[in-house]
Parts: sequence; structure tokens; C-alpha cells
Amino acid sequence: MKNLALITLAALLVAPAAWAETNPANGPSGAHFATAEPVCTVDQATQDVSCTGATIGGVGHTNATATLSATYSGTVQCTNHGGQVVDVKTQTTDATSSGKLTASRNGQLVVPPLGATAPTTQDLQASATCPNGNWTKQVIAGPT
Repeated sequence: MKNLALITLAALLVAPAAWAETNPANGPSGAHFATAEPVCTVDQATQDVSCTGATIGGVGHTNATATLSATYSGTVQCTNHGGQVVDVKTQTTDATSSGKLTASRNGQLVVPPLGATAPTTQDLQASATCPNGNWTKQVIAGPT
């Protein structure tokens, strides 16, 4: 199975930005967007990412996979019981969404809308590593 349309998105929690990138090099030479290219946006309140769907023409009977990958980062600090703070570390977490695309009639693939949900503060804390289990994790810059 060829990866005809790879949609990649990066979303930073502090300064959200979104972009969609397609990789036509993996598709047949006549592949083109029959409708507008997918547009990805970041919800400023929740930091969730959503991308519109699209139709890709000129693919014949090619199967493909559409993937949305969002990378979130937050700053986590670790504090021991004496109040000592370990150097601040940036914690990143990925959220992905994908779907298998099967060629429809007339040599077209329909790419469905895709979305990724931002991690919670608890998700970032759970994935952070402190010197040992006695230290307290605190997200000081991250999802709201």
C-alpha cells in the first residue's frame, strides 16, 4: 500500500500553528487534489487540531493512508519535599489520527476529516520523568 497523502501537523501549545503537508512523491504521477487541499486549524481554547477532508483524483485503484500527527509540548518542573527544583524540562506528547483510504469510483480517494485531541495537564505530568517518585511534577507552561 502506498502512502499517497501524508498530512502532517505540528501544534505547539504556547504558540499554536497549523499547516498541512502532502507528499505527492508517494502517489501515482497523475495524482492531484480534485477538491481543495486539506486545511488544518488549532482551536485556541482547547488546542485540539482538526483538518478538513479532501478528494484526491488520478489515483486509479491505489490504496493509501491519511495520517494526522500533532505534537504538543509543555514545560514540567520537578520539586522535592525540601523545595529544591530540578531544571525545567520540556515534555512533548504526540497525538495521531489516521484512516485507510480505498480508491472509489473514477480513480479518486476521499480523505475524511481528521482530528487530534490535545493532552491534558495530567497527560503531560504522567509522561514526564523526575529524579525519583518522591518528587512532585508540575506543568508550568502547557495545555490550558
